[in-house]
Amino acid sequence: MEQMKKIMNSPETFEDDTLQGIIAAYGDKLGLLEENKRVLYSKYPADAHKVGIVTGGGSGHLPVFLGYVGQGLLDACAVGNVFASPSARTMADAITKADRGSGVLCLYGNYGGDRLNFDMACEMADMDGIKTETVIVSDDVASSPAEKADKRRGVAGMVYAFKIAGAAADQGMSLHETAEVTKRALSSVRTIGVALSPCIVPRVGTPGFSIADDEMEVGMGIHGEKGISVEKMMTADETAGKMFSALTEDMPLKRGDEISIMINGLGGTPLEEQFIVYRAVCRLAEQKGVVVIMPHIGEFATSMEMAGLSVTMIKLDKELKELLLRPAKSPFYTNCNK
Repeated sequence: MEQMKKIMNSPETFEDDTLQGIIAAYGDKLGLLEENKRVLYSKYPADAHKVGIVTGGGSGHLPVFLGYVGQGLLDACAVGNVFASPSARTMADAITKADRGSGVLCLYGNYGGDRLNFDMACEMADMDGIKTETVIVSDDVASSPAEKADKRRGVAGMVYAFKIAGAAADQGMSLHETAEVTKRALSSVRTIGVALSPCIVPRVGTPGFSIADDEMEVGMGIHGEKGISVEKMMTADETAGKMFSALTEDMPLKRGDEISIMINGLGGTPLEEQFIVYRAVCRLAEQKGVVVIMPHIGEFATSMEMAGLSVTMIKLDKELKELLLRPAKSPFYTNCNK
């Protein structure tokens, strides 16, 4: 069994040491609530009546979730332990911090603990007179079939949701309008991942699963959840073809469609390998006559030190394209496209 080897002080302080390091680096742009150090909030300028956007989830996935707190993105994030939901109290504190009087959109992944605690947090906010709406991200095509799409996990596709929701709120859309355009965006987002190695949660100290050196798991979740198949290692082009087929079978594309493609490293995959996969996926899209807009290649939603990557596609209409291209910035994400 592989032993844990991490640069940290202790498993018990891992998350708080990380947050303190982020504030040490970016304290002019981000802050932690004095009364709850597990709530990260934006210090970027924003309209006084803008709808608030909040997310929350476990640590271990940087830049998701807290890396998207910024301008034209999220206003606050509730932070849990590694792969564990934040408490309902922490989520409620994040909602309160993000509220400017126009209500708060709660936008998060489809995981049981997060759903339960955000439901409780929204009830707390309601008692304080804060209006909320909820949009749940469920983009992982490997986790459930199309007829049970509401059961799917939320993975890297949530980054597109954060970007579009943040742009909509910055444009002055109401809470309901922001929620509706985000739901529409997510109806056109699909993701699938492959894992080459496990990761180790600090408080556990051992790998979450095992996989042979000559194998890859297709459809693995970002917490180490089981995929749909274990395959022998494939070339980058073969891997890209398998993933592209899974995505387009679930969300067919036609000539003239515009999409954005995200190649997301899971924490232990070099950028060179990510660009090789992007090359293959982009070619497959172009062969269909599909136009690729604003590609994303890098680490956007990781799983500690897991080797592997995911591919996400979002199909764009005119409004979604305009929102995606609007400027946004955080210490972890910058979009200056015009």
